Amino acid sequence: MMITKLLLLAILFVLVPAVLCLAQGFDRPTKTRSTRSLVSGRRGMVCTSQVLAAEAGVAVLRRGGNAFDASIAAAAVLNVVEPMSTGIGGDAFVLAWSAKEKKLVGLNGSGRSAATATIERYRSEKGFDHFPTFGADSVTVPGAFHAWVTLHEKYGKLPFAELLTDAIHYADAGFAVTEVIASAWQHGLRHQGVPEFAANYLMREGNGFRAPRLGEVFRQPELAATFRALARGGVDEFYRGETARKISAYLESKGSLIRLEDLQRHDSEWVAPISVTYKGYELFELPPNGQGIVALEMLNVLEGYDVGALDHNSAEYIHYLVEAKKLAFADRDTYVTDPNVRKLPISELISKEYAAKMRARIDPERAKSFPRSTLDVGSDTVYLCTADEEGNLVSFINSIYYGFGSGLVVPETGICLQNRGALFSLEPEHLNRIEPSKRPLHTIIPAMVMKDGKPWFCFGVMGGDMQPQGHVQVLLNMIEFGMNPQEAGEAARVRETGGSVAVESGVKLSVRRELEKKGHTFTDAPGGFGGYQGILVDWDAGVYFGASDNRKDGCALGW
Repeated sequence: MMITKLLLLAILFVLVPAVLCLAQGFDRPTKTRSTRSLVSGRRGMVCTSQVLAAEAGVAVLRRGGNAFDASIAAAAVLNVVEPMSTGIGGDAFVLAWSAKEKKLVGLNGSGRSAATATIERYRSEKGFDHFPTFGADSVTVPGAFHAWVTLHEKYGKLPFAELLTDAIHYADAGFAVTEVIASAWQHGLRHQGVPEFAANYLMREGNGFRAPRLGEVFRQPELAATFRALARGGVDEFYRGETARKISAYLESKGSLIRLEDLQRHDSEWVAPISVTYKGYELFELPPNGQGIVALEMLNVLEGYDVGALDHNSAEYIHYLVEAKKLAFADRDTYVTDPNVRKLPISELISKEYAAKMRARIDPERAKSFPRSTLDVGSDTVYLCTADEEGNLVSFINSIYYGFGSGLVVPETGICLQNRGALFSLEPEHLNRIEPSKRPLHTIIPAMVMKDGKPWFCFGVMGGDMQPQGHVQVLLNMIEFGMNPQEAGEAARVRETGGSVAVESGVKLSVRRELEKKGHTFTDAPGGFGGYQGILVDWDAGVYFGASDNRKDGCALGW
């Protein structure tokens, strides 16, 4: 009897998980355990970095909206509840599967420099030898709201104004600040000397200011009023109406080159996604001016190694990962810019032939110094993904770049303006140099993985330079190491920046010692490894599996 019970327990705890793992498309069960369960849903899924945003997206699905509607509603709420990371003063990018068209589409919602922007003006008139990180000269035209409306006009179902309802409510009535967001809000203290910023996003304490604390109710009445105006006036209000005039007048008063005409001529751009294959899977990213090409190059290089035969986060695996990253980032910092201004060798960079040349430069036993980034890259961004019962999937990323972007808030609007201009170069020979009406190199990248001609995995990782590195790690966690989407997102990550490697605590100390013997140098980093959301599609069962990073305040909600 005892033997029979033990056999039954073995079946329950070993064989059944293995069968479920294989049924969901994973090659093998993993020893990794996640702190959260996978979330499942048959009619829809919304995954975001804050629970109120996820709830807003699901509410839209329940009211008859689709995944495109849900993504906009969630993004609008995130503007309110995670204002240091995202908002209509920033940019947005989208990769989406249109079930009706049976087509993967891409939308570039990034803004441009002023029409009068030149290297000479920034160097001679303004006296800069490199772009400032904060302030008016770091601001580019906000592209996010235009992208929201463009996405909705082509694919949305519910009235656009209805998608802003929850954001308006939380801005007016207030919301209780959550834990990770309360910590990130501290970044705002560096802007307390900007009166408009302090009035909108800090709280008075004595003679100074502080960030709101965990559980405090925070209200944004001016942002609520702006969303009401946008619900009525749409793109015309933001880019040509009273809101546009407030933005342009404020920027001009601060010394920016951006004028009303720059907002008036702004538009979003539908773009063709680019991709590479990896063992039967196809990873899709958006083309430059985003850095998605880095993830594609890294994956191509790593395909030449027997990654599946290595232990997860072993010294050998991390060595190849880091060296591939260095090579791909050298290309990013050489080539990635606005392709409408400079023709780029995209096809060559993501070819298997070029990957073989890159791989040949890697020494299996020694870390090498390849040309590396000279750009100062921030990391505050939100990524979200949505799915609906029609089979639409939306991979959506929205950001104002550094924590609270430029540190400038347009008076009477609550709009915090991004600092994407900080990524331009003032070197005359650099492809990413500042030029009139040009989009800068961009770090935010949504992703989609196809298998057998259909979407398999919709996902993204937040955090500046971490994003393409995270894309590769999460995807290989699933394909090579058999993890489910929640495990793949929670597994310890590795980040290489500026010649140094940082690892999360889940990477063994013995692995770090082995890597040091190979010549890698390390830096201690308590954070900066990014957040993550993902949706896996089981087409046969008709089920979505959602995952949300335990490094953030959010969740996955199924319907």
